[in-house]
Amino acid sequence: MRRKSGSLVPLEQAICLGAANLRRHGQDDFHGYEIAKHLGDDADHRLLTAYGTLYRALGRLEKMGMLTSRWEDPQIAADENRPGRRIYTLTADGERAAAEARDAAKQTSASRKVAARPRRRPLPA
Repeated sequence: MRRKSGSLVPLEQAICLGAANLRRHGQDDFHGYEIAKHLGDDADHRLLTAYGTLYRALGRLEKMGMLTSRWEDPQIAADENRPGRRIYTLTADGERAAAEARDAAKQTSASRKVAARPRRRPLPA
């Protein structure tokens, strides 16, 4: 499946939405495992088939300008006796993409509600 230039696949939309939700709850930065947990808790857990898929999507979003990333302070990782993490931050473009995805989901939800209503047919006389 080929994508249109500048469009996001569902996993990328879910990452932007998850990052925007984290930001609304006071957390501007996140790492890969953290967003994977967020996606797993959300209804979009089926989008994440492997962590490699997630990290490739994060890389694509960074190339598109939706995210920025940096390595965390090595001392923090050493103090916690674990490998260093790549820390991601949602950009203004990413925030716009999340808002567009949220609006599209609302429109889809509204159209499903309208389509789900059974049509009334007149009773035969």
